[in-house]
Amino acid sequence: MAKKNTQQALQLAPAVTLKSTSHQKLKVTIDDLSTFQPLTENQRKFFDLYKQGTECILLHGVAGTGKSFIALYKALEEVLDKSNRYQQVVVVRSAVPSREIGHLPGDEKEKTEVYQAPYIDICSRLFYNRHDAWQRLMEQKHVNFMITSFVRGITLDDSIVIVDECQNMTDMELNSIMTRVGDRSKIIFCGDFRQTDLYKKTDMSGLKKFMAIADAMPSFKTVEFEVDDIVRSALVKEYILARMEYESKHVA
Repeated sequence: MAKKNTQQALQLAPAVTLKSTSHQKLKVTIDDLSTFQPLTENQRKFFDLYKQGTECILLHGVAGTGKSFIALYKALEEVLDKSNRYQQVVVVRSAVPSREIGHLPGDEKEKTEVYQAPYIDICSRLFYNRHDAWQRLMEQKHVNFMITSFVRGITLDDSIVIVDECQNMTDMELNSIMTRVGDRSKIIFCGDFRQTDLYKKTDMSGLKKFMAIADAMPSFKTVEFEVDDIVRSALVKEYILARMEYESKHVA
């Protein structure tokens, strides 16, 4: 059965609640994955780099440009292809902005669930009528989610690693993740240093330093997303433009 070729844009209609739960008991396969085409030139640049087999990619730039969406889409497309060499997609992010994970109720799994909400939403858009897609992919071992607190000491072989919201990671967190990448793996970073939630001098974002280091690596490629790449909504684009104009006048 061929994969659905819906040629959908990143903006999708709101999900419709399924009336039956029988379909939700089935495994998620590549046949359930809709086909998406890049909407902007920089999205196309990422698609091309991915197709070329680039091992390290940084998707950097303003909010609403679809960085996390296209990264997870391409990663899942490859992992679900039975002819591929990758066993899983590993999504990593930091426990911010609150950094109060210790005060949240429950065990480690329950504490990290709040950080998985964006990927549950993305997968509900990627997989037509499969609002349980993220959960099923985790059960099938195609997807693994972790926060940076638990990456030390592991090696990620045969994996596609997506480091999301990386502007909210310190220098040592980014260093820990980068040094976890094992054999037959690739890594994609998504973020924007202008959107960091880290402001304490003892807990500053390490993204600018990481970008400078990555720039010296021949295997590392960066795609810079600009205001013209915003696809979330016209309102978001209008706001980002107004904010940038304000900051250029009032922020030293």
